[in-house]
Amino acid sequence: MRIRLIAEGRTRNEHLRALQQDYEQRIAHFVELSVEPMPRPRGRGGAAWKLAAPAEQRLLEKLRGSYKVVLDEHGREWTSEELSRWLGQQALRGTRELAFLVGGADGFSAAFRKEADLLLAVSRMTLTHDWAHTLMLEQIYRAFTILRGYPYPR
Repeated sequence: MRIRLIAEGRTRNEHLRALQQDYEQRIAHFVELSVEPMPRPRGRGGAAWKLAAPAEQRLLEKLRGSYKVVLDEHGREWTSEELSRWLGQQALRGTRELAFLVGGADGFSAAFRKEADLLLAVSRMTLTHDWAHTLMLEQIYRAFTILRGYPYPR
């Protein structure tokens, strides 16, 4: 199984970037991981959404065949153990690729969210996309350590 984490823009905070890189290296011991930036839409308000729609369509085409998990404040709220069980089930089902998508400040359009296989909330609190990106990496790592019985999750 391969995991892709696609997030809007690049993380500017050097400390968060270092933490993300640490978790990326840790996850690589369990599964093939690809972290890809998604371009930020230019402009504000309506102009940004006009530019976002074609970009979202291109992203959907790029992810054809992937199981798409969109991080969304209205998505399912899982514990780390529930995420771990779900990841284990996806591996047993033979899922080839999971794509976790982290949107920007405005998230994804309703049309894009409809195309998701799963809407997942990382927290009920509002997070920047950089923090959501970092937290998702940590939770993926935690899920694999739970599956393997490692002491990390304690």
